[in-house]
Amino acid sequence: MDSRSTEKRNPDEQNVALPTAAWLAALAALAGAGPRRLRVLLADRQPRAAWELVMRGGTKGQAHALGRGGAEMLSRWAADAQEFDVAAFWDDTMQRGIGAFWFGSAAFPEALVHDPEPPAILFHRGDPDVIAGPRVAIVGTRKCTRYGHDIARAFARDLSLAGVGVVSGLALGIDAAAHHGAIDSGGAPPIAVVANGLDSVYPASNRLLWEDVARTGVVLSEGPIGTQPERWRFPARNRIVAALSDVVLVVESHVRGGSMHTVAEAERRGVPVMAVPGPIHSPSAEGTNALLRDGCAPACGVDDVLIELGLTAAAQRSSSELRLEPGGLAGDVLATMGWQPAAAEQLLVGVRCSPAELAGALDVLRSTGWVIESEGWFERVARGESSCDH
Repeated sequence: MDSRSTEKRNPDEQNVALPTAAWLAALAALAGAGPRRLRVLLADRQPRAAWELVMRGGTKGQAHALGRGGAEMLSRWAADAQEFDVAAFWDDTMQRGIGAFWFGSAAFPEALVHDPEPPAILFHRGDPDVIAGPRVAIVGTRKCTRYGHDIARAFARDLSLAGVGVVSGLALGIDAAAHHGAIDSGGAPPIAVVANGLDSVYPASNRLLWEDVARTGVVLSEGPIGTQPERWRFPARNRIVAALSDVVLVVESHVRGGSMHTVAEAERRGVPVMAVPGPIHSPSAEGTNALLRDGCAPACGVDDVLIELGLTAAAQRSSSELRLEPGGLAGDVLATMGWQPAAAEQLLVGVRCSPAELAGALDVLRSTGWVIESEGWFERVARGESSCDH
């Protein structure tokens, strides 16, 4: 990693004036620290305390909970943590324009709050506010046919024009076709969930599309900067795609593949699954046709999806979540804050106003539901959340 210090440090020598997200980012950067292992590290303790415990080698209980090889893993993590500069890593993350929200924070997407496996931390590029409103995941094979490509693009275009956010994984094939369709429509912004850190693009051939999604919507990842697209991260990514969606639409899929894992995660969460019928002799349609045979609802046109989605109710819900954009100094403070936790001192430098003026602007943002204060840090509130809930 690029943010390791040249000298070993103990926890007390690290910069303690860091937000919760910084300590979580460091924990997530530990080699092999997936969602389940992070839950073990964070059980009954705050992220900074969890990091300090990792630096001391963890506990026997953690080693047991991590399973086979747990003690060796804790030992490796302790050695890595001793060389790791949390403050530098967090600063590097922010300098790249990457934000983060964590489970329990005001900015954490409401759709994931009650998920059985919510991410401990979620990194983002773009505007996380686009996650509000109705959402449909469009998934399928990377090796799609022209038929599948065109169908995915058309469904995404029409759904986006109807105000539905299209969720996908920015992979080749069906994912890419869906996001192209959503962007080209100029309708609801696209939402992507990827399996690698947001400082790199995978696959590289999707770079322009990746940048378009980040510019018009949002790209999300559970992995901090430097995270490589290891094989195990794709199923973990798929659970977030399913959790963010009101409906999962499978356009083309083989009998086995990532889209079928997304289907399983959707069913586990009670998210409706629909499938587009395909030619009976096409290998790319074997999975979707099997879903239909087993009772999955067919999607023969966008109206089928909109009916399943209940767009009218969802649109009313989305409209009720809109907030008036703050103007004047309050708007400048919110823009300076972005989606990063910020201390008053940081905001004063960015906005260049007096402390009294800043206090007044923050009072406006708090009273209108845009910002909350937590342990000296000011945090932006996601759409659908209420400042009185935190």
